[in-house]
Amino acid sequence: MDWGAVCEKSANLKKFQRLSRTGESMDQILKQLGDLIVGSIPTAILFILLVVAYRALLYGPLTRTLAERRERTQGAVEKAAAAIAAADAKSQEYEAKLRAARAEIFRHREQLIHQWNTERDHVLASARLAAQERVRAAEAALKQQAGEAHKQIEGSTEQLASQILQAILPPGVAPMESAR
Repeated sequence: MDWGAVCEKSANLKKFQRLSRTGESMDQILKQLGDLIVGSIPTAILFILLVVAYRALLYGPLTRTLAERRERTQGAVEKAAAAIAAADAKSQEYEAKLRAARAEIFRHREQLIHQWNTERDHVLASARLAAQERVRAAEAALKQQAGEAHKQIEGSTEQLASQILQAILPPGVAPMESAR
């Protein structure tokens, strides 16, 4: 943009104002107006070129960069959301496996307890049978010993009776035979 043209336009504008005050003819006013318009054409062309250059050199690349940045940011947010969802799914899968493992351990523990209880019951039953057998054997031995003692007592009854009679009766009296 040329300063001389700007100054000339300014001077023309001042003339226009002066002429309109003085009442000059309409033709002169129109001529000056036409000169102003013709003088402003290069300025308008320069302005349009500046706008086009701004859009091509600054605005377009800036807009593309911002759009790309927005896409990258959005992509990172989506990737983060996907990673969070994947981590959540893995966490749920881990918890499910953990619950299954705990259930399996509990089931195995219950099975072992049942097996141990069964073994304990069998051992107790066999111990009970062995104790009952020993009791029967002891009872039989006691009965046999009692029977033998009873026979021994019956066998020695006659001898004891004669000894008692000899001790009680005077020495010359003979005991009577029992009538059995």
